Amino acid sequence: MTEIEIPKGPVTAVYSRLREDIMTGALQPGSRVTIRDLCDRFEVGLSPMREALNRIIAERLILQSDTRRLQIAPLTIKDLHELTKTRCWLNETGLRASIENGNQAWEERVLLLGHRLTKLKGKTTRDPAWHEVHRDFHESLLSACGSRWLIEFCAQLFDLAERYRLVARLSAAHHPRSDDEHEQIADATVRRDADEAVELLNNHFWKTAHLVEERLETDTGQDLPLSSAESSSRRV
Repeated sequence: MTEIEIPKGPVTAVYSRLREDIMTGALQPGSRVTIRDLCDRFEVGLSPMREALNRIIAERLILQSDTRRLQIAPLTIKDLHELTKTRCWLNETGLRASIENGNQAWEERVLLLGHRLTKLKGKTTRDPAWHEVHRDFHESLLSACGSRWLIEFCAQLFDLAERYRLVARLSAAHHPRSDDEHEQIADATVRRDADEAVELLNNHFWKTAHLVEERLETDTGQDLPLSSAESSSRRV
């Protein structure tokens, strides 16, 4: 997660704090909540909380039933696999288009961000500086694709995938070659080798997903707030 900036207003403040607690698992995935619960937790009134919730629900971080009951979006292995497959499909489309359309300035940005990630090697993947550069790097790969909609969809999927990584407490120690993979993706991208770049990117997504899955399934030393697999298809 990026560090929360000083808010411009109460809705921004509530949204940022609520989103942070969902992304990091402080609010347990799959748990039921009420607006009053959330107002008490963040010490705010109903009006700013409702506005913040509208944004959070639109991001699918909280699910709302027809009867307006609220549930923190569950995390399941089934959903993680579906999310990863969808990221691969959409990012492949965007990356191939960027490789076809990107100019020199685009190449330089991809290389610069890949270099910045390498310089941050050794930083925890929960470090705000690493997270910001990591997000910018993946966005840069698609930034020349010519589709604002595709870029926005992929950014939303990136955030949903990041939630899994943060809740699983996946760190650089669990994925020590992550920065090398980013560098290889950047290199193949600027060489305009679309097939290799796509293969490397997809492998990177799946490797991270499998590491998250292993953490969530085997780490019994911590009470990781993962919803049961049986709840994967449930939506309130």
